[in-house]
Amino acid sequence: MVVVPDFLIKRIYKKGSLVDNNGHIEFTLKNVLGPGFLSGFGYVKINETVYSPSDVKFITQGQEFSGTDISEANPISFRLGQEGTVILNGNGGLINGNNKIEIEVYNPDAGKVYLRVDDNFGN
Repeated sequence: MVVVPDFLIKRIYKKGSLVDNNGHIEFTLKNVLGPGFLSGFGYVKINETVYSPSDVKFITQGQEFSGTDISEANPISFRLGQEGTVILNGNGGLINGNNKIEIEVYNPDAGKVYLRVDDNFGN
């Protein structure tokens, strides 16, 4: 298993990308680490609201994936420099000001990867 330092993982989140788009929370991830794959979403948490994989969509390279479509048996490529938009079903938990975001994703080489960042919304 590969261990990725937390300070590198935080760079995956594109700061300032947090938006409410017609009742859905969206933000952008960018692979700055190297060639790789996503093999699942565990959850996304905005402040105290937790979104399960069925509440998550991931759009990258013009393709849209449900959080439940991405799995160890069906990983998706996430190349170096590639961006993807995470769309959450609903906007619960989002507040004006600083928001705490936690994402659990799976990578075939690193296993569970936790991304914890803060981003401002509406100010």
